[in-house]
Amino acid sequence: MADVIKMPKMSDTMTEGVLAKWHKKVGDKVKSGDVLAEVETDKATMDMESYWDGTILYIGVEEGSAVPVDAIMAVIGKEGEDYKAALEAEKGAEAPKAESTEAPKAEEKKEEAAPAQGGGLSEEELAAKGVTVIRMPLLSDTMTEGVIAEWHKKVGDKVKDDDVLADVETDKATMEVMGYATGTLLHIGVEKGAAAKVNGIIAIVGPEGTDVSGILAGGSAPAPKAESAEAPKEEKSANVAEIETPRTSSCGTTTDNSDSRVKASPLAKKIAKDKGIDLAQVAGSAEGGRIIKKDIENFKPSAAPAKAESASAPAGEKAAAPAPVIPQFVGEVKFTEAPVSQMRKVIAKRLAESLFTAPHFYLTISIDMDNAMAARTAINAVAPVKVSFNDIVIKAVAVALKKHPAVNSSWGGDKIRFNEHTNIGVAMAVEDGLLVPVVRFADGKSLSHISAEVKDFGGKAKAKKLQPADWEGSTFTVSNLGMFGIDEFTSIINSPDGAILSVGAIQQVPVVKNGAVVPGNVMKLTLGCDHRVVDGATGAQFLQTLKGLLEEPIRLLA
Repeated sequence: MADVIKMPKMSDTMTEGVLAKWHKKVGDKVKSGDVLAEVETDKATMDMESYWDGTILYIGVEEGSAVPVDAIMAVIGKEGEDYKAALEAEKGAEAPKAESTEAPKAEEKKEEAAPAQGGGLSEEELAAKGVTVIRMPLLSDTMTEGVIAEWHKKVGDKVKDDDVLADVETDKATMEVMGYATGTLLHIGVEKGAAAKVNGIIAIVGPEGTDVSGILAGGSAPAPKAESAEAPKEEKSANVAEIETPRTSSCGTTTDNSDSRVKASPLAKKIAKDKGIDLAQVAGSAEGGRIIKKDIENFKPSAAPAKAESASAPAGEKAAAPAPVIPQFVGEVKFTEAPVSQMRKVIAKRLAESLFTAPHFYLTISIDMDNAMAARTAINAVAPVKVSFNDIVIKAVAVALKKHPAVNSSWGGDKIRFNEHTNIGVAMAVEDGLLVPVVRFADGKSLSHISAEVKDFGGKAKAKKLQPADWEGSTFTVSNLGMFGIDEFTSIINSPDGAILSVGAIQQVPVVKNGAVVPGNVMKLTLGCDHRVVDGATGAQFLQTLKGLLEEPIRLLA
């Protein structure tokens, strides 16, 4: 009986895998131990091996597709064997999906009733002819789409399987995309600067002259009709707005004379209304005396009406004092709009989810930093790299978390995970937003080691060279704005962490020591907690431990 191959669970956190590349096709002979495909998990790209000997009878997953764990991927059996029984046994009453490479001719005739595909070949037929469909890969665990930052090849260029086709901007960094195919670049589906959903077609590679319309016909075409339909509506609205209405004279009579009508563009009317300008006093410069924006902006109130009114007053009546003239100032509403970057989209999505899902509360404490400042000076006199106050805070946080595992935890819905390791995420500002690389096992590292690692992460973050392994797996996060002179602030928890520490600047303030007021150096720390896993007393005890470590930093070296 044929054997069904399912998506294996390749890591403890894996829920689905992306089929990066098939190394075999329908009809190929395989042996136990042969690599069937490359699967991209949430951690790495791994080889999927066969545990059976036989012939590949069925492939149900296209390259670039996401497949849930235990979902059917392929069937191996004897050549010519009917594999449908095996599929039906796995799917139960559910009818097996249409075979990707063995569609009978009868089914092909039925498909003729469907919309025509331009007379081209289907994607399955193209794959058999050596054509590879390049799809937008899943380059990080939070990625839903990528922006093509640069194409390194153009249609008609020859490419090899190790050539870099394009640079893709994800929510975290700009990364290279390789085609893993040899041939000619037949089609580019996404222009430079445009976004493509994960698994969406971005290019096609194959033998020169191959017809790829069978694949492209399935995509949704842009909808210029909607725009063209809107254009006449807008024009109609503009025409309606430009219909002139009869004006009423000062004596209350209404005239039908065309000269009494005011011809003005909608924009000119709006500006005139905002500025309180009477359109009857404005001379139009456009065709037929129509008033436009330029006429309103250049209009200067005339004193003629005022003089006429004064002349009509009785001779014996004393002229009233002229009203103060408010000078006219013409301003311009001006702004620019920029598309939202991938990084900013994910920051918005993840932080909104955290803030509106996790019940936040905050605790603030003041730290006497006199001893820490003296210790830092002494350490930097002998350390191979300069140690910052942030490095000292990271080390102290890691040591304190070992004593308060409840703060080093995360909410899992029906369970709480208490982490025994301390992976400290360090929030770093970059041009497009915020990245949080992780200092792993920080409690066991020296201050010099932490300093060197944070500096390396900072350089990679600014150059957009951080990889997924650099920012995954944090158990607690530190965010420091002290270098900007911020006294104290609150942060949104970096899910799935259970807490985040906000670090303010060291301020020189008067403090009381031994009954006397003396100059002191004080730094404020604010702990943001997820109330589902951290209670107020638990967070307060953690801050007390952290305060003791920072005020007596020699304990960090013990």
